Amino acid sequence: MTHAASRAAAITAELTRVMRADRGRLLSVLTVQFRNVSLAEDVLQEAMMSALTHWGRTGLPASPQGWLLQVARRKAIDRLRQTARATRNTAELVLLAAEEAEPEPDMIPDERLRLIFACCHPALEPKSRVAMTLRTLGGLSTTAIAAAFLDAEATMGQRLSRAKAKIAAAGIPFVVPGPEDWPERLNSVLTVVYLIFTTGYANGAVQGLDLCEEALFLARLLAQLRPGDPEIEACLALILLTHARKDARQSAQGATIALMDQDRGLWDADLMAQGLPLVEQALRRGRPGPFQIKAAIAACHMQGPGSDWAQIARLYTALLRFEPTPVVALNHAVALAESLGPEVGLRALQPLADSLQEYQPFHAARADLSARTGNIDQALAAYGRAMNLSSNAADTAFLRQRMNRLLT
Repeated sequence: MTHAASRAAAITAELTRVMRADRGRLLSVLTVQFRNVSLAEDVLQEAMMSALTHWGRTGLPASPQGWLLQVARRKAIDRLRQTARATRNTAELVLLAAEEAEPEPDMIPDERLRLIFACCHPALEPKSRVAMTLRTLGGLSTTAIAAAFLDAEATMGQRLSRAKAKIAAAGIPFVVPGPEDWPERLNSVLTVVYLIFTTGYANGAVQGLDLCEEALFLARLLAQLRPGDPEIEACLALILLTHARKDARQSAQGATIALMDQDRGLWDADLMAQGLPLVEQALRRGRPGPFQIKAAIAACHMQGPGSDWAQIARLYTALLRFEPTPVVALNHAVALAESLGPEVGLRALQPLADSLQEYQPFHAARADLSARTGNIDQALAAYGRAMNLSSNAADTAFLRQRMNRLLT
């Protein structure tokens, strides 16, 4: 390899490293300054292309991040100046001139918390919140996001474009919510992060992309940006504890293994050692919330020789006060069945039949509890319905195994 080629490879490697580590931070600064996600993405990309040329000629700058930010900022100002001149907006031209005079920054401010709250704003559709968060904070390509959610790339691209346009048109602010809005807005953010995790948990890695790891990165980022918040700590703990069971979730034949039947020796001790103290730390802060309850439920499954079903049932009762949804009620019914008997669980399931008619876990739970009470015909019918609704091969294999046991 020639000296020039070697130098170009080193420059490319350094630029890749900088963008992997700091793309979200750079993008957040530009977005907050110019109030335009699309503009920020475009000029940062242009700055990267400029870096390949300039760094190859002059060598690495003292602060690669500061160089990229300053070049991207100037490119954004050039674009906005053209627009301002076209509209004869003198006041905007004066403002842009002042911004252009700012020196190259030595320290890059961290505006990612503002950006994630904008990306997870309730005015956006839930799936758009997920896509925007992965695109801006995670740095994932549209192609990768589309593959992870089994969407066409063009469809995902349109979704992202609409979300960016809505942020601009609706004037969604790039601000951290005040105390009066914090709990509700934070819950929206944490729900997005956890949805990213559960999507990866259900689908596995797609084209080399592991959404579980992306969610873990985002949860750690939030804990770093807003230390001491019990709901953020609990969300991180919940992801850590659930992810700790990844190697015990499937049999050698590819079938899902129920949590209570998993080999605990396969659980990741390091992730558990990180997650369990976080649950206790969050609860000690004395400001209960839904993610703290969910994390406590996960801890009750993983501490001791087996799940503490009586405590889990009480925790689901508390969670229902925060999230009175049919899915939480289903989980509560399962916990009641494990702690008080299958008959109690079946009675708790009955009111949920209409609302969860198309929800596979409802029929799987009904099948299991019916079998345990001796109603084999009802159990077989419920297993059949659950398999028809299953979109996951591992879950389907698990349900078929359970059904075959009743037929032998």
